[in-house]
Amino acid sequence: MPNSNRLATHAGSWYTDSGAELNRQLNGWLNDADLTFGPARAIIAPHAGYRYCGACGAWAYRQISPAVVKRVFILGPSHHVRLSRCALSAVQYCNTPLYNLKVDQQINQQLESTGHFKWMDQKTDEDEHSIEMHLPYVAKVMEDYKDQFTIVPVMVGSITNEWEETYGKIFAPYLADPQNLFVISSDFCHWGQRFRYTYYEEGSGPIYKWIETLDKMGMDLIETLKADSFSEYLRKYNNTICGRHPIGVLMQAVEELKRRGHRMSFKFLKYDQSNQCCDKKDSSVSYASGSLIFE
Repeated sequence: MPNSNRLATHAGSWYTDSGAELNRQLNGWLNDADLTFGPARAIIAPHAGYRYCGACGAWAYRQISPAVVKRVFILGPSHHVRLSRCALSAVQYCNTPLYNLKVDQQINQQLESTGHFKWMDQKTDEDEHSIEMHLPYVAKVMEDYKDQFTIVPVMVGSITNEWEETYGKIFAPYLADPQNLFVISSDFCHWGQRFRYTYYEEGSGPIYKWIETLDKMGMDLIETLKADSFSEYLRKYNNTICGRHPIGVLMQAVEELKRRGHRMSFKFLKYDQSNQCCDKKDSSVSYASGSLIFE
């Protein structure tokens, strides 16, 4: 049985390790965001350093109604290890500078029993930032209910569309439950030579405008909640959306629930870039925050 805590390995670098300072920052960003598309059953939000995307991420987290939430599933991509399936966290708690979050062992066992999940070892878990960067935000929005909810961290590997569909069907019943919240961790375009992605359509104006056009095409397709059209877009443009697979799993879960008669809608509320590319030598990462609601 797991008896360990996952350390907040990116605190002190990607975000502050001071609980008081972190609380102040998150408060500020959340206060600057508007509640316009809630209560969120799922959100898509970025996972970069908070000085780049903390303000953008707040627009997704602002849509959450914490009073109803009992479980937070956090689906993030794998940046460092090769993984062809999804993997669960084997720890009991995930530490944050605010307070520690309890991992839901019961849900982990239910997911493991499908036969389709691996387990992360602690080093893999602690090296990966895509889930960790959401933990302080989850802790913050849930602070009034801190002993009344659990988290389910899931690392999503480089899975095929078929596997996205399989996992979508597994997660669909959980998504249908209003007591569950899904956090989908993804940045958008990583543009520049250091990301080996410099696609640009001539006549599109400044590079940063083209990147926005490219990202917004993908965002518009996510808003249609049609999984196949988003996959097709990725095949066509190969946009470097690092959370494409977690997004794909969410969209397949939505497709499954649509077949069962549920009505949902998704809306992006904020878009940002780490800086504006004007030259082939420049690079940037894009961030987008959005919310899924049930009608």
